Amino acid sequence: MKRHTNLWDKIIDYDNLFLAYTNARKGKRWQRNVQNFEKDIEGNLIKLQKSLINKTFTTSKYKVKTIYEPKERQIYILPFYPDRILQHALLQIISPIWDKLFIDDSYSCRVNKGMHQASKKLMLNINKYNYCLKCDISKFYPSIDHKILFNIVQQKIKCGDTLWLIKNIIDSFEGGKNAPIGNYTSQWFGNLYMNELDMYVKHHLKCKFYIRYCDDFIILNNDKKHLKEVKDKIEDFIHNKLLLKFSKWSIFNVNQGIDFLGYRHFRNKILLRKSTAKRVKKRLKYLPSKLNSGKISLEQFGSSLASTYGWIKWCHSYNFANKIKLKELRSEYERLSKAHKQQTRCNKFVS
Repeated sequence: MKRHTNLWDKIIDYDNLFLAYTNARKGKRWQRNVQNFEKDIEGNLIKLQKSLINKTFTTSKYKVKTIYEPKERQIYILPFYPDRILQHALLQIISPIWDKLFIDDSYSCRVNKGMHQASKKLMLNINKYNYCLKCDISKFYPSIDHKILFNIVQQKIKCGDTLWLIKNIIDSFEGGKNAPIGNYTSQWFGNLYMNELDMYVKHHLKCKFYIRYCDDFIILNNDKKHLKEVKDKIEDFIHNKLLLKFSKWSIFNVNQGIDFLGYRHFRNKILLRKSTAKRVKKRLKYLPSKLNSGKISLEQFGSSLASTYGWIKWCHSYNFANKIKLKELRSEYERLSKAHKQQTRCNKFVS
């Protein structure tokens, strides 16, 4: 297996750092920490570059935030500068190396992949099989072992300076475990970690249909007994090789529908998961009043509508869209947005 060297100069190159800054700021330019950074972009990037050259860089302390949707979990937040910029700079160079390792059936955090493509792939194959094995890893990111992860990284990367930086990020969370949810690198670390399972399933167990998104994966087959044997072998593998365990697993007839990635997949249709539909309905119910009271901006109003449309356009949702009055809400947003633009032009003309 080829191990890559001479990556460091590419990572710390000023142009790469500048590109990392532009990528890290997307959708965040309104944030105060981004605005403060932009008061001296060149000076701040040179300072970051020097800290990498001199090896004085160290990952900052995490801020912890608890979220409750779709389930309660802790998010670990690092500063925009230097950490988020630095992690973008690192992955801009090494993610293409890692992406080439991954099988085509791995859909998380990859260009031209994603949950909707995984859902589409499932629908293209669901009629070919009778049974489904569905598995979920228990507390996946908090369970990622640092030593195992770093050993996996070293299988493809030989550059000492790059390994120093990666180890700094991996070990920034004390305790020897956890790839903190919120780190830009964590999704890639998670993919790299689970790639060991991908290879085992495809090349050792030779499962024909397998899809993984993050720590959720499904295997389709016409033999229910075979799926039970596969499940037992996978359970042993993740326990012994990756120090992971299942939170839940099930084997069932595909006619029941496959609940995967927020959708329920049937042989002839895709529906929103009930919990997802309930959450969307609740959020949109109070959206107009929040806009009218000033609790959210017009931009946030439009963003929420776009997010909802982005979810339901991938499934059979005509009745649900009518029920939540999505078409009317989108029309109202377009009207308000047009009026806002006209008012802005008038203000500029007057001034």
